[in-house]
Amino acid sequence: MTMWVFGYGSLVWNPGFTPVNTFLARLPNYARSFCMRSIHHRGTPEDPGLVLALDEQEGQSCRGLALQVKDGEEDAVLSYLRERELISSAYLEKHLNVALSDGRTVQALTYVVDPDHVQYCGDLSLEEQATIIAKSKGGRGPNDEYLFQTFEHLEQLGVKDSDLEWLVQRVRALSS
Repeated sequence: MTMWVFGYGSLVWNPGFTPVNTFLARLPNYARSFCMRSIHHRGTPEDPGLVLALDEQEGQSCRGLALQVKDGEEDAVLSYLRERELISSAYLEKHLNVALSDGRTVQALTYVVDPDHVQYCGDLSLEEQATIIAKSKGGRGPNDEYLFQTFEHLEQLGVKDSDLEWLVQRVRALSS
């Protein structure tokens, strides 16, 4: 069976594996937002940053990329993604149906936020998010770099996200 991975943040621009196909895709009933504190990759336990996560929200949807894993590489990709995404258990690993841009629906491995986890912060205003993102740094670099890279790559794909656009402008203003 073909393995698919749904990317909505850094997996869009840094999947860590080479997909054999990519399609624009839509995941229903989830919204992309900076609703997870990052204590490893884009922040520290003492000064957490923020990373994108999928927050379950009825009636919302998230556009991103469906990444098709090469046959025979499924175990290696799954192992890699679990090491990367489940570093603090704030994400839940789910297999969810995503609608591909070619009209097909496939089941994709998707990492969604656990709203009961201590790192969940779904109640932050955009201004609070911008303030945190502008100053935080972690093991994979500055938090603002993560925001800018994600926004730029989604824009290149034609995926508009008004919250990310506002955050990019605000973080640049805070950093200047």
